[in-house]
Amino acid sequence: MDGQEKPHSLKSHHKRAHGRNSRPQPGFDAADAAAKRQRLAVERQGMPIWAAREALVAEAQAHHTLIVVGETGSGKTTQIPQLLLEAGLAGQRGLIGCTQPRRVAAVTVARRVADEMGVQLGQQVGYSIRFDDATSAATRIKYMTDGMLLREALIDPLLSRYKVVIVDEAHERSVHTDVLLGLLKQVQRRRHQAWQQQQQQQQPQQHTNSSKDHTQHDYQQQSRQQQEGQPQQQQQQLANGHSHHHKSSSSSSSSRHIGPLRLLVMSATLDAGAFSDYFGGARAVWVRGRTHPVTIMNTAQPEENYLDAALCATLQVHVDEPAGDILVFLTGQEEIDSLARLLQERAAALPEGGYGGLGLEVLPIYAALPPEQQVKVFEPAPAGMRKAILATNIAETSITIPGVRYVVDTGFVKARGYSAKLGADSLQVVPVSQAQARQRSGRAGREAPGKAFRLYTEDAFAALPATTPPEITRVNLGSVVLQLKALGVEDVAGFDFMQPPPRAAIVRSLELLFALGALDGKGQLTPDTGAALARLPVDPMYGKVLLAGAASGCAVEAMQLVAMVSSENVFHNPRGKQDAVNSTRAKFLHPEGDQLTLLGVMAAFLQVERRRRPEWASDNFINIRALRKAQDIYAQLKGHLSSLGLPIQSCGSDCVPVQRALVAGLFPHAAKRQPDGTYRVIATGQIVHLHPSSVLRGKAPECVVFSELVRTTRQYAREVTRIQARWLPELAPAFFAAKAGAGVAAEAGGGAQS
Repeated sequence: MDGQEKPHSLKSHHKRAHGRNSRPQPGFDAADAAAKRQRLAVERQGMPIWAAREALVAEAQAHHTLIVVGETGSGKTTQIPQLLLEAGLAGQRGLIGCTQPRRVAAVTVARRVADEMGVQLGQQVGYSIRFDDATSAATRIKYMTDGMLLREALIDPLLSRYKVVIVDEAHERSVHTDVLLGLLKQVQRRRHQAWQQQQQQQQPQQHTNSSKDHTQHDYQQQSRQQQEGQPQQQQQQLANGHSHHHKSSSSSSSSRHIGPLRLLVMSATLDAGAFSDYFGGARAVWVRGRTHPVTIMNTAQPEENYLDAALCATLQVHVDEPAGDILVFLTGQEEIDSLARLLQERAAALPEGGYGGLGLEVLPIYAALPPEQQVKVFEPAPAGMRKAILATNIAETSITIPGVRYVVDTGFVKARGYSAKLGADSLQVVPVSQAQARQRSGRAGREAPGKAFRLYTEDAFAALPATTPPEITRVNLGSVVLQLKALGVEDVAGFDFMQPPPRAAIVRSLELLFALGALDGKGQLTPDTGAALARLPVDPMYGKVLLAGAASGCAVEAMQLVAMVSSENVFHNPRGKQDAVNSTRAKFLHPEGDQLTLLGVMAAFLQVERRRRPEWASDNFINIRALRKAQDIYAQLKGHLSSLGLPIQSCGSDCVPVQRALVAGLFPHAAKRQPDGTYRVIATGQIVHLHPSSVLRGKAPECVVFSELVRTTRQYAREVTRIQARWLPELAPAFFAAKAGAGVAAEAGGGAQS
């Protein structure tokens, strides 16, 4: 490990983790877990971070804010939480939290660490992601998405259960990561102030018992150094803060006994300076990775179809290159599933198999994949075979897949961005940055020399942007602004962001939240709608759909619909069976649109006897995994609405209340048909097309609302529902009154659709 000063190497005197002897739950094989732990211990000791473990723990003990830069595959994500727990930095009952920008990483890493510690997942080691929690009172290491920790802060503003918070993959700069970093700065300051008050009240200064916590003086010294190194304005911000929520928390008796919060910010790229500066000159250390040379090959000419090129390149590697797994980067689930089928067919048709007669095991990895299928990519290929792992950008840095010697990089990624012109999020396939391309190629050299096949030219690489802009500068900030308001941040634009978002984006989000009824005219959170939306684990627009559904007697349908939209694609489209698919699917199609079609699929599924559901799903080309996930989400949403005291009622077969509930939340995504058959977004005037997969394609509804926009060759509206235009000013009066000057309100109110 290298830093600005070379850390001293310390002998290890780590304590064993508390609670390791908790009684295992039914189904947990302690003997098998112990054997697996012993086997994985050898792998742990071979990780690059192992040699630096004592020095790294010493750095964490000496500095309450530490920036850790470690190459992907160095072991920082799995090992550092264990090392800090063993060193006693979590105290007797405290938590070590490790945030991840992606759900897949949170789940897979938690499983791995539980195996390494020889404990059952959900006991000493657990995870928490949206709509899925595997933790218990015994949990000491908790992996979670950064958004989940933000939600915890709504209930516990000082994050009092945590002794250490590790923000992993900070280089990705997801919108939740950036907000979390700003929040953690405040929490650190407030907890340190509370701890100082405790020390002053409980014991005289000269009798401070530093032997019980030798890090306390170090924290005071570091805190002074950090503030001295900041501009006067930033010092003033730290002194005054921006949060006024739960003002009594930091001065209450209970909060004074929480103690300081340690923070580790971990990155896989060499951008430690920016994070160090943000935290007032915080200490930065480097963990050397284990890299081998990677030969990079580009195409001579641009590829017209990167999916076809990926298929050919993967098969060529399989036939021409010696043993070693292949990692293929694609943009999403549909591409992965499609290429997986093609690869399996083509590989099976090879007369002599791959190189040396190798077979090919094709494995996908993406966020919607169930955990039991995700873990397959980490297991060795069967004898006589190699793996072809088809992955989204989750495999760039968030997870390390063993055995990879070859990388096929399509050069594209699916990114969500907010379009001010369209007034909606737009999901687009865009070129990667140079930094992403380097991360991808580097995956081939983690265990041995490897090769990376870039399906784009050298000139194309040179033209790529150096880095990906932080997500907070390019996405809809409605959820972020709502959470900050719920946390008591009155001046959102003045919040201490690492990189402030465009002011116009904040203004648009404030306008949207006002139109949804979440904010009053003074920008304060409304006690009914605003407070409820902040507690619901969905986008504010869909949160309003739930509240409107409860108010109009269709809470059951609203929850089921939101659950289906929040799950993965429910329809399965096997190759060569399109006629059968179309015939079977016709019985589910709802004349009013896609979202009501999804609602009908859920209703039909629930009517089937439980033991027959897998067969029913297969017969109807339905993704049962998506439906089961939607069931889980529905159950959680029902719990949330019940906790808010809202009525849980069904409207039966009457779809109008459901359509009106959709309008109440999705009114910014309303569009009217134009004479040429296109649709004009009422709020922005932009032209969009109904997605080719839409139930309403060719039906020419007069007015619709949609969930999101997807840009390919055109701007397509997905998940579309027919509505009556006159509902818009009725159900969203604040929004359309504000637009009245541009004539939008008159347009929205005209042309009622029967």
